[in-house]
Amino acid sequence: MSKIFIIGLPRTGTTSVCHAFLELGITTAHTAYTNACFENASAIADTPIFNDFKALDIHYPNSKFIYLERELSAWLASIKQLLTRMHTNLTRSDGGFNIHIKRCYLNTFSELSLNNISDDSYLTHCYKTHFNDAQTYFNNRDNDFLSIDIAKPESYKKLCNFLALKSDKTDFEKMNMGGKVTAWNDIKHPLKVESTAKGRIDKLLPYKIF
Repeated sequence: MSKIFIIGLPRTGTTSVCHAFLELGITTAHTAYTNACFENASAIADTPIFNDFKALDIHYPNSKFIYLERELSAWLASIKQLLTRMHTNLTRSDGGFNIHIKRCYLNTFSELSLNNISDDSYLTHCYKTHFNDAQTYFNNRDNDFLSIDIAKPESYKKLCNFLALKSDKTDFEKMNMGGKVTAWNDIKHPLKVESTAKGRIDKLLPYKIF
């Protein structure tokens, strides 16, 4: 079954794009930690998608992949806030975040530490490595891969054209601004797919993780 995967890093507009998909009539999950979530959602973003896009490409042939870019200085300020808040639960050995969150963040942001989080060069390297990896992997696959910056004009139109969707809107609704990360939780929509099963996750997801 083909899907739409939003593979931009955290703090690049994933919530805004997921909200747009709901309004376009697409079942959508912002993060996915159960097999049921992967089965029921047509569009999925954030964790574990940004880390596992190659495995997802193999498991879900003919899927569409949307990379979200963001102006680097704006992303740096935002990701620093997020990673600082997440650091303890990402790195603790006696609990913290679920195994999929830890795996994806600690792989994409390797050698994570509070010192590195405050280092622009470290975070820039993580961003550029992820961006270049996606660009290289999907090279010459214009029918499968789109890269947009939702802050720029025409990005919404590019998304709709890429997916052959029609909409009266012309722009994304900007969400989770100013460091907030909870907007998705507040959205009530019949097409919204829950990421967990009442807080529980599946240790094994439907695709093989390399």
